Amino acid sequence: MWKVVWATLLLLATVCAQRGYAKETKGAPKVGHVSVVIVGGTGDLAKKYLWQGFFHLYANQVSSGYSFSFYGGGLLPKDKATPFLFEALKGVVCPRELSVERCALVKEQFLKLAEYWQLKTSEDYQALGKHLTEQLTQEGIVEAGRLFYLSVPAFAYADIAERINNSCRPTDGAWLRVVLEKPFGHDFSSAQLLSTQLGTSLKDEEMYRIDHYLGKQVVSKILPFRRENSKHLDPIWNKHHIERVEIVLKETLDARGRIPFYDQYGVIRDVIQNHLTEVMTLLTMGLPANLSDVKEVLRNKLKIFSALQHLDRNCATIGQYQNYNLEVQEELNKTKEYYSLTPTFAGIMVHIDIAQYEKMPIILTSGKMLDERLGYARILFKNDIFCVQSHNSVHCKPKQIVFYFGHGTLQYPAILVSKNLFKPDLMDTEWKEITEHKDVSVLGMPISDYYVLTPTVQREAYAELISHIFQGRKDSFISTENLLASWGFWTPLLHGLAKTSPRLYPGGADNGNMLDFKLLGREVTFANEAVVMIPQDHMGGSGAESFQVMQGKYRSAEMVSAWPEELIVRLAADLQASAEKAVREGGRFHLALSGGSSPLALFQRLARHHYSFPWRDTHVWMVDERCVPLTELDSNFRTLHDHLLQHVKMPYFNIHPMPVQMNQRLCVEEDSGALLYERDINQLVNASSFHFVLLGVGYDGHTASLFPGSKLDAHGDSLVALTESPAKPHQRMSLTLRAINQAQKVGVLVMGKSKHELVTQLSRVKDNPNKWPITGVRPTSGRLVWYIDYDALLG
Repeated sequence: MWKVVWATLLLLATVCAQRGYAKETKGAPKVGHVSVVIVGGTGDLAKKYLWQGFFHLYANQVSSGYSFSFYGGGLLPKDKATPFLFEALKGVVCPRELSVERCALVKEQFLKLAEYWQLKTSEDYQALGKHLTEQLTQEGIVEAGRLFYLSVPAFAYADIAERINNSCRPTDGAWLRVVLEKPFGHDFSSAQLLSTQLGTSLKDEEMYRIDHYLGKQVVSKILPFRRENSKHLDPIWNKHHIERVEIVLKETLDARGRIPFYDQYGVIRDVIQNHLTEVMTLLTMGLPANLSDVKEVLRNKLKIFSALQHLDRNCATIGQYQNYNLEVQEELNKTKEYYSLTPTFAGIMVHIDIAQYEKMPIILTSGKMLDERLGYARILFKNDIFCVQSHNSVHCKPKQIVFYFGHGTLQYPAILVSKNLFKPDLMDTEWKEITEHKDVSVLGMPISDYYVLTPTVQREAYAELISHIFQGRKDSFISTENLLASWGFWTPLLHGLAKTSPRLYPGGADNGNMLDFKLLGREVTFANEAVVMIPQDHMGGSGAESFQVMQGKYRSAEMVSAWPEELIVRLAADLQASAEKAVREGGRFHLALSGGSSPLALFQRLARHHYSFPWRDTHVWMVDERCVPLTELDSNFRTLHDHLLQHVKMPYFNIHPMPVQMNQRLCVEEDSGALLYERDINQLVNASSFHFVLLGVGYDGHTASLFPGSKLDAHGDSLVALTESPAKPHQRMSLTLRAINQAQKVGVLVMGKSKHELVTQLSRVKDNPNKWPITGVRPTSGRLVWYIDYDALLG
C-alpha cells in the first residue's frame, strides 16, 4: 500500500498547491472585520494557549485597520459557561513591547469584544451565522473573514465543518479559515476518511491543520538556518559525515486526566507521528530554491516520505510507566484484570533510502514520566581527529548541531553549533548570538563549547501560528498530502506493535538505564534486557492500590525478560559467559541441562551461532531423564543429541547421559543407576557444584523430574534419585534439590502464554517444595536467575 500511495500523493501535492495554497497570501490582505470563534472555548487548550494567542493577535492588529469580535463556543448554556470563559480571559498577558498603560487599555477592549455562544445543535450554528451577518449590517462594516478554531475531539470535526459550511460562511469576498487540532485520524484509513468527510464541507485552502511544533521558533528556523549556512553544511550534510540524527521529546508528566484520549493513541500517535516526524522532514528534505514557496516545500517533504524505509516491530522499542495501567483502570472504569498495551515511551530508528542518507540512522524518541522535560534535534557528526593527550581539547569533543526547542538545563530555545564544527552565520535581526553563558551543559558539553543562537524575542508557538492563520500563510500547517504520507509511513508499524507488551518502567530518575536502547543494523533493542517490572494487579495480586516494581526480580531472585527470540539470545550469551569464566578459572565448565520443549530454541542457537563456545572444555550433564532407551524420541538425551550435541565438537567422554538403562532393564533400583551417576558427579565436578544448571518448570510447578506430592525430603543428601511422574512414562531419574542448590548458577526458563497463569501463581505462593517443587530451588551460595519471556510474564 505504501509505495502505491506515492504517485497519487505527489500529483495531489502539485494540483492542490496550484489550486489555493499560496492564493491568499498574494497582495495585501483585505482589511475589515474579523470574527473569531473558538469551538471548545472553555477547554484546557483554549484556557492555556488559544485565548492568549488571539489576544496577542488583537494587540498586534488592532491599530492596523482591523476590527474584531471573539466568541467562545461550547456545549454548555450561556449562563453556566460565561463565568468560565471570562476567568480564562482575565489570565491573558500582554506582549512585552506594550507599555503598561497601553496593555491595560487593549486588555479592557479585548474583554469587551469577547462573549460566549452555545454551539450544540445545527440551530445554534444557524443563530451564530445570522448574528455575525447582522452585526456587519448594523455597524456598517466590511467583513475581512471568519476564523473558526476547533478545539474539540476529532470525531466532531466533520459535523461541525458541515454546520459551518451550511450556516456560518462569510459574506462574498471574505475568507473562511477553519483550524483543526491533532489528532487527524488514528491511522492511514481513518485519516483518509476524515479528510474526505471534511472535503465535502470545506475547501482545502480553508483548512489549517495545526501542529504547534511548527510554530516553535527553533523548528521554524531549521530551513532558514540550513540555507544561511549552506556553504558550511552542504559538504557535510550527508551519510559520510553524519553519524546519526536524534529527535527527542521528553516529558516528566504522566497521562492522568488525558487517559480517555491517550489510551486510544499512545506516544507514537500523540507525538512521534506528527511533531517529531515534521522535524525529521525539515532536517532531511532538499532545500527549496524559495523557502516561502509552499508548493516546493511540500514536494520536497513528500520526496522524503516516499524514500523512508518500511518499519517493522524490530525498528522500535516501547515502554509504559508503571502507574499507567492503574490510571487507565480508574479513569476508564476498567476492572483490575484489565491490562493496557498502550505505550507511553518509544524509541524508533528510521532510515531514508536515498544516496545522501543511506544507512544513516535517524532516532525518534519520546516518552512520559522521564527524568526531565526537554526537546531537541541533534545532528551528531563523525569526528576524524584522534587526540593522543589533550582529550579536553575542543577538537576532541563531539561535533554536533543541536536545535534546542526549550526547557531542560538551558531553559530557552536555541540553535547550538559545536565550536569545532563552524561558526554559524546570522542573517536576520530576529536572532542573536549569546556569548555570556551560565555554567550549564547541553548533551554532555559545556555551553561554552558551542556557538549559541537564540531568538531576540521569545514567542509562544500558538501565538505564532495564530498570526500565520490570520495572514493566510499555509507554510506552517499540515496539508492533506503531508498528513496521508505521514500516516502511510507509520501505520504498518503501529499495527505491528498493537499486541506488543511494552517494557514497564517506574518513572523519573528511577528509570535509570531501563529505557536505554542500542542500534543493531536496522534493528533496535533495549540495552538492558534484565530489567523488567510487573504490575501487582496483573500478576494476580489483591492490592489494587499500587504496582509492585520488580527491577530484574521475581520471587526475590534475578529475572531476565524479553521477547522469545531475544530471551534465547540472552540466555545463550549468559551460558557462554559462564562457560568462558569457568574455563578461564578452572579449566572446565560443568553444565546440567533439562529436557522438554522449552530448551530446543536454545540448543539450536548454541549450535548455529556460538562457534567460539568452549565445547572441548565443557562437560554436559542431564538434569533429568525419562526411563526409556536413550535412542527413543521420548528420551531427553535423544533430544539434546539431535538438536545440540551432534552439531558441536565435544569430546565423547565429556557427555554424561543418565544411566537409566542397565542390565537390559530400565530404572531398576537394584541396578544402582542413580548412585552411579552421583558417583560420577562427585568424582568429576568440584565440590559437586555445577557451574550452570538449566531448569524448566511444568504447569503443576514441577521442575527437573521432581513432582508435587513426591516427598522430596526423602531424598536426604542424595544428589540423584529415581522419581515417579503422574504422566507417562512414569519412571524418571532426576537431580535432587540438593544437587541443584549446590550449583554456582541456576537458570529457570519459562516460555509461552500457556505458562502465564503459572507465573502468576508462583509470584504469590510461599516456598512449599512438596506442593510447588520449583519453590525449593534456592541455591545455597550460588545465583538463581529466572528467564521468562513476555508471553509468560504478561499473558
